[in-house]
Amino acid sequence: MNAYLIPAESVVVTEEIKKSRFITYLEHTDGIAEAKNFIQTIKHKYPDARHHCWAYVAGRPDDCQKLGFSDDGEPTGTAGKPMITQLLASHIGEITVVVVRYFGGIKLGTGGLVRAYGNSVQHALNLLNTQQKVLQKYYLIHCEYVHIKMIEQLIQQSAGQILAREYSENVILEISLPINVEQKFADKLRNLSRGALNLTPKS
Repeated sequence: MNAYLIPAESVVVTEEIKKSRFITYLEHTDGIAEAKNFIQTIKHKYPDARHHCWAYVAGRPDDCQKLGFSDDGEPTGTAGKPMITQLLASHIGEITVVVVRYFGGIKLGTGGLVRAYGNSVQHALNLLNTQQKVLQKYYLIHCEYVHIKMIEQLIQQSAGQILAREYSENVILEISLPINVEQKFADKLRNLSRGALNLTPKS
């Protein structure tokens, strides 16, 4: 997987189901730490709510090491599982959802809860704008000062970035490149520098 969709913005949806209020938040979260921080933020925002159920796909949509979900006091399997199911079906990565529930006095039953939490996430996903994230790889380029402008132009043309520069007798550039342009970039770098420059993977 060289690229995948991520949220381009936040989404908030409020629904009432049999007098219970469900407030659904979708957020872009890059990594598990960001996902957990977002969950805590929503919990602090609604401290009096009965439940703060959540699910996240905190990395690539196919990375099973960065998945998590919680029923937060609802019957086992009635909230977190249907929520993560909707996220996985969307094939969107780096996304966290929190559904805040204010109990309205009418029990929904196991099936009703599964539908309520799953549908809440689905409705929010239907409103979500996404953008594509292209995976990056990191490299070092050892060069002379005379080469810097040429390298900068080549990086810009390749949708890469210069992350750090180290100046001494020569220059060391730390760069990132989209994962699918590595070979093309390396070939151009060698050709433009007449074989003087090479792309070195950052360890």
